[in-house]
Amino acid sequence: MNLPYSNNLPINKLASAFGSTSATYKFYWLIAIIELVEEGNVEIPKRKIFSRMISNSWYTINYFHISFGKQDNLQIAVERILNLENLTIDEKKSKLDLCLENSNNKETINQLFHFDKNVPHWFLSPWFPKINNETDNQQKSRIYSDSQSFVNDSLYALHKDFISINLNWTSYLKSNAKVLKDFCYWNLALFLQTRNPNIPDIPNKLIKPAIRNGLTKQTNEYWKLVFKELGSINCIFTDTKLYFDEKNYALDHFVPHAFVSHDLVWNLLPIEKIFNLSKSDKLPIFEKYFDKFFDLQKVAFEINKHHNSKSKHMDEFLTIFPDLNNFEKDKFSNTIQPLITIASNNGFVFMNECN
Repeated sequence: MNLPYSNNLPINKLASAFGSTSATYKFYWLIAIIELVEEGNVEIPKRKIFSRMISNSWYTINYFHISFGKQDNLQIAVERILNLENLTIDEKKSKLDLCLENSNNKETINQLFHFDKNVPHWFLSPWFPKINNETDNQQKSRIYSDSQSFVNDSLYALHKDFISINLNWTSYLKSNAKVLKDFCYWNLALFLQTRNPNIPDIPNKLIKPAIRNGLTKQTNEYWKLVFKELGSINCIFTDTKLYFDEKNYALDHFVPHAFVSHDLVWNLLPIEKIFNLSKSDKLPIFEKYFDKFFDLQKVAFEINKHHNSKSKHMDEFLTIFPDLNNFEKDKFSNTIQPLITIASNNGFVFMNECN
């Protein structure tokens, strides 16, 4: 992915900013700067940028449980601030930014300014590479000093508590903001995928969706037929009888949406509405619930296949059963069990662990 060209600016310097990365800081640092420049900021307090780094990674870490790596202090800061400020895992970004920029909690402030040690100046290292036997501290001092005169047309000038955007870069950042953020997220996705090789759909777990997709189509086009044929469905978790007309059920994901990041019907089932509120994104115990889940899925599949074999929902099973005439338990188990195991290894808890 290439950045938009400019006759007047050293775009190659910006493009190489992610050339040597061992943590997520640089990605979120640049995303925050682009956002703030879009909003009209030129002199930007560092705390405002650090706050955006936290808020932009909040949902990815807290909701999707993506690992940034054991040594990544951005993940550590997000997890600590979640408890320090009594916030929720799906807090609105605007509320997060307001809280982080104004909190008087000393530990929260310490977590934010931890990133001041290295991120602001090391991001500019493509503009100010190390000279001869220069130490890291000497290079840091030189970057701060030279950037204040925008030597080498650096992206910004560094000061103790704020940065000043180079006016030569302002219009480029504003006019290409979407492409630049896509560039950041693309590189971030590649970086995180190597650390989460078994996690599905990393790119779609980097930004909190404005609105989660509803499950109306899956309900009316797939499960309604099952209810109509059977009359009622027993909740596999509570054994409660569920009725379509009484709407005493909720369509839910067997393996949490926060992990699989899709709404395919082979991972959906009706469960008791009240129980669904407490289940949230917790994992089902495979040995206790899989057999019931499989039996219900097989019945639902056969009913839908009989009534509408051309339904697009039938195609959703092809990744599990290349031959839809063989709805085999072992193949289904070999899809579901690893997902639950991997999700557990990445921080999702089982239902019994929270009861």
